[in-house]
Amino acid sequence: MTFLKDEGKKEGLEIEIIEFNDFILPNTALSEGEIDANSYQHEPFLKDQNETRGLKLASVAKTILLPLGIYAEKLTDLAALPYGAKVAIPNDATNGGRALRLLEKMGLLTLKPEAGLTPSVLDIAANPKHLKLVEVEAPQLPRVLPDVEIAVINTDWVIVSGLDPQKALAKEDTTSPYANILVTKACDVEKAEIKKLVNLYHSDATKKFIQNSFKGVILPAWTGEDKKAEAPGSPAPSAPEA
Repeated sequence: MTFLKDEGKKEGLEIEIIEFNDFILPNTALSEGEIDANSYQHEPFLKDQNETRGLKLASVAKTILLPLGIYAEKLTDLAALPYGAKVAIPNDATNGGRALRLLEKMGLLTLKPEAGLTPSVLDIAANPKHLKLVEVEAPQLPRVLPDVEIAVINTDWVIVSGLDPQKALAKEDTTSPYANILVTKACDVEKAEIKKLVNLYHSDATKKFIQNSFKGVILPAWTGEDKKAEAPGSPAPSAPEA
């Protein structure tokens, strides 16, 4: 965000960075008008917040992806994962479901078609290797690696624990629906300041900064289609119904 703040000054946009220490307060502050936008959550989380808390917030752009990855202490190839292997995943609904989706993408299990973006272990339709799923508090996942064959871990906890993110056996890519998004109030999506902030996020300079600074650990999540959506005269992002 410091990079964006500096880039914003060049475009006449003053950005004040406010940090929060939990996942609920940023949306509360936004809904109550204490801030103009936030950037920390993904679409499934925002959808849940709008539905369960009666908020009227809207996503206006993808920002970055901190890829969920599959890590192991000894295993070097997922193809060698043994039958009956212990697999640790986050125990919260959103990240646990995200982990199951990654395991499915890697061909390790199959989920029920109706499971959606936040499946649980009850939504597993096929488990051909009879994997034993162990649900663990997300921050503790790096610590249980010696006790399991693989663990599905969020990038932030990988970094905090000192693991090497480049040694993941598999990772989400930028097609993931769990990319972070820029969020504002539904009534503010057309504000000039918000559109300018989106353009700053999606600039070539920001993309190069992310790529050069994080070397694939954090990825720019927007695509060419996102850029088209910012073109003058394009329709505004859809907002939640009142």
